[in-house]
Amino acid sequence: MQKHIVVIGIGGSSLGAKAIYEFLLPSNKYKKDLVFLETVDPLKVNYCLTKIDIFNAHFVVISKSGNTIETISLFKYLHTLTEVNSDNCTIISQASSGLAQFAQQQNIKLFELDKNISGRFSVFSVVGLVPLAMVGIDIDNLLNGCKRVSGSFFEQSNYYAPIIMKARFLVENKARFNINVIFSYSSALEGFNKWYVQLWAESLGKININGTRQALTPIALIGPIDQHSFLQLVIDGIRDKTVTFIKISDLKDNTIIPKSSDNNLGLKYIEGLSFNDLLNQQADATIQSVENQTDIPCDVITISTVDEYNIAKLMFSYQLLVSVIGEFLQINTYSQPSVEKGKDILKKVYKINNGYY
Repeated sequence: MQKHIVVIGIGGSSLGAKAIYEFLLPSNKYKKDLVFLETVDPLKVNYCLTKIDIFNAHFVVISKSGNTIETISLFKYLHTLTEVNSDNCTIISQASSGLAQFAQQQNIKLFELDKNISGRFSVFSVVGLVPLAMVGIDIDNLLNGCKRVSGSFFEQSNYYAPIIMKARFLVENKARFNINVIFSYSSALEGFNKWYVQLWAESLGKININGTRQALTPIALIGPIDQHSFLQLVIDGIRDKTVTFIKISDLKDNTIIPKSSDNNLGLKYIEGLSFNDLLNQQADATIQSVENQTDIPCDVITISTVDEYNIAKLMFSYQLLVSVIGEFLQINTYSQPSVEKGKDILKKVYKINNGYY
């Protein structure tokens, strides 16, 4: 059995699966490791490869277009280190891509990605589900979480009003509050934070149908770490931010702050308290400090526990929220034209330098 599942992809091809895996990993034991190669920084790439046995790995190559420069460069590099074949490789790509044709020619397992799915919205497609399933994550429970939110929203039940109201508030007040802060109170949500930044920025930074530039700028924080820095800006800085706090009620860890016989250490009142409770009480105190300002819009999302169902509900809710905001802004939420401009310039430079023009 191959020990390592190595995802070769960048942006939407990796951030969603990584967010879910990193959320679940601290409270679960998986027989396989999920590793992400998502940069062409040679120091990072080679450092990551020293941490795994590439001869005991399965490579999942993900590129919708089939010609993502980072992904294909890494894939070619791996070819020089080990034989990549149908036994140790899976490819996820659009059916018409050159990468898909390579998979078919080499008899490598191919999962076709629908051309209408944008990378940052692809976590609950084969892009996210295939590598997550390979390490043993319950993808049925993930999809149940999505169904819970989707069904409720489109039936205009529990999830509908909060998402519509939040989207409407953000759009109606975008001139004043154009910075949207997420304050996640668990390090397990760090991957989610990075996924949110891409989803928010790439989807909502657009020119609308009237030719007006739109922008809601995402900032992602982790509590309590960023209490000691960014919170100062939130409370005493310019009132240009909304804040969403995310808490987890049950982290599935009962570690207790122990009693100490040394009075010099102080803080006797926290002894016997679980770290889980301390974290949530820190969140509550920070939330109250922001609410006490009365002029900082904020809301609180509470996740009941660490499992597939709950992280899927959170992520799918954000996909819906971004989609609704995009409709209100009158933009194409699912395109990324300016991201493509940089790619086109890079390709042109390389083609000129190598005599292809």
